Amino acid sequence: MQARHRPFVIALLIGLAVEALFLWGIATPHTLVFDEVHYVPAARALLALSGPVNTEHPLVGKEMIAAGIALFGDNSLGWRFFSSIAASASVMGVFAILWLLFGRVRPAVLGAIFATLNFTIYVQARIAMLDGFLAAFTVAGVAAMLWAMRAPAGRAWPRWVLSGVMFGLATGTKWVAAPYLALAGLAFLVVRWRDARKAKRPLAAMLSGNDQPHWPGLPAIPALGVLGLVAIATYFLTFLPAFFYTRDPLTLGHLIAFQGQMYAEQTQVLPPHTYQSSWWSWPLLIRPIWYLYQQADGAMRGVLMIGNPAIMWGGLVAVAACLWGAWRGRDGRLLTAAMLWVAAYLPYAIIPKSLGFYYYYYLPSIALPIALAAAFDRYAKGKLAYWDEGFAVLCFGLAVYFFPILSAAPLISDQAFLHWMWLPTWP
Repeated sequence: MQARHRPFVIALLIGLAVEALFLWGIATPHTLVFDEVHYVPAARALLALSGPVNTEHPLVGKEMIAAGIALFGDNSLGWRFFSSIAASASVMGVFAILWLLFGRVRPAVLGAIFATLNFTIYVQARIAMLDGFLAAFTVAGVAAMLWAMRAPAGRAWPRWVLSGVMFGLATGTKWVAAPYLALAGLAFLVVRWRDARKAKRPLAAMLSGNDQPHWPGLPAIPALGVLGLVAIATYFLTFLPAFFYTRDPLTLGHLIAFQGQMYAEQTQVLPPHTYQSSWWSWPLLIRPIWYLYQQADGAMRGVLMIGNPAIMWGGLVAVAACLWGAWRGRDGRLLTAAMLWVAAYLPYAIIPKSLGFYYYYYLPSIALPIALAAAFDRYAKGKLAYWDEGFAVLCFGLAVYFFPILSAAPLISDQAFLHWMWLPTWP
């Protein structure tokens, strides 16, 4: 097997394996779970083109749910099928990002394993919500940008455009992806600036597309313009079905005004909620959230949206270790691994939302396995060799332990959940 094909085959095998895991029992329960009560009716309305429903968010995630219903029927498999595909794509995206950063299979495979064992991807793979699609497109956008960065001369433009499309689709799922597009442009300029300094070229050279070690052939200003225009065009194209509603169809004249309506709905003050939590508490795993805990399909079942404690808490150490290694060793790879988490998390400290919930931490939780794999690659050497494998075993053990309340498995009683409640703040 040629070396250039090897990572693709490994990523594909990983994707098939995790997809099988996510699909097993995905139809249980056969009733709507948690926020599926909002997004499945919105997907049905899209299929019927009956009129606007759930206008708080753009359409992409609901279009994906509608595609599943069109493919498998209006049932629990149809509602959730493309969520499982998005989750598998996210795991493969973690592999791709680490491969593109380090050029080796080991950290890429370990990152994919950590992502799979991090509970959050598994839970979001099996529910018809928007966040799984948000994460999949964002991770794909980052991977495509790194792929363009490593492109041979003359091959960067298609990959760069692909990155813009992915970021546009991510923003078309939830607006919280928009900062990633801005940070992608900033990262492009920072890397070009560092390249110019390292080569002792005039700083103006960073604007040229010639003789560039990263993104060869992409002049800076046109590249940033294309990235933004492609993302914006993709975003607005995702509203196309709304122009064909039988009731209150969208028009070109109202398209921009509709964005203001969405903003107003997203920033409205909402009443307190039992499961609400503050953004600062999410990395500490203080307040996870039940998606389901009730009698369903003839048994007591639960689905707890929670991260793997080893990855959630260990990942924070990894982010700090990556930042330290980046500062001490001027290692851009470690800096990238850490900043992916920072970029995914910090917007929630800024955006004006009256209520927060733990599942908002889903995208940052996918960045933690990247930081962990990068940190282990940097520090797990000498006497610390194979600590990464030991950590993976620990994560697997915790996944087995928590599996009954991640998978909606039958529980022995309505008090069975107490077995897994480690902290008094856990529900």
